[in-house]
Amino acid sequence: MTSIDPALSSASPDTPDDAVLDNAAWHSLAGPHARFAIGGDLVRRYPQDVAPFVAVRTWDDPGVWEAMRDLVGAGAEVGLSGYEGELPEGWEFLGGGEGVQLVETAALHPRPDDEAIELGAADAADMMAIVERNQPGPFRPRTHELGRYIGIRREGRLVAMAGERLHPTGWTEISAVAVDADHRRQGLASRLVLDVAFHIQQRGDRAMMHAAATNLGAIAAYERLGFALRRVNRFAAVRTPA
Repeated sequence: MTSIDPALSSASPDTPDDAVLDNAAWHSLAGPHARFAIGGDLVRRYPQDVAPFVAVRTWDDPGVWEAMRDLVGAGAEVGLSGYEGELPEGWEFLGGGEGVQLVETAALHPRPDDEAIELGAADAADMMAIVERNQPGPFRPRTHELGRYIGIRREGRLVAMAGERLHPTGWTEISAVAVDADHRRQGLASRLVLDVAFHIQQRGDRAMMHAAATNLGAIAAYERLGFALRRVNRFAAVRTPA
């Protein structure tokens, strides 16, 4: 697995209240996204048709494993973020890797885009189709309900998209950045990211993003826009005991 070099970060983020970003999914489901939360005090998840994320309040409580199995079911595949210890007996490791978390800095200068249109339930099929073509990351039929999604259509076809996903208090994640192959190198991704960031800032939040640690091109592009590397996250896919 290729690791991200911290030297790639072009600026140091000044984010004194960023502790919620260490566990962004939990603080989303315990905060602004509480209306989506399924689960209890230790483990929560989004509805399956909204997002695949399972969030853990703390790994220090030994009851977290039983709570997770109760929530997702026996023999289920689940993604873990931030846990690097040994799995309990009966749990199966399926694979893992590294991702990076980037946050806005003062170098980010967001602006609205005149061509961008807001997307909603009526556009769900087109949103799923552009995700299928470009594979920007997990996206489900109701993911668009998590925040504001925008896109660019050319001759009626949705050719570029970006939107908001995780929402820990004070922050909003920019996600699902996708541009069709025949419309790349036109700056569409950057334009949409800046538009999404503009509206995030307009409501008083700050923008952050996640990317695979191996996606060095995307990381460099986001840094050029004014994002900076905050941390490297380890993630793993596991199967609960049958």
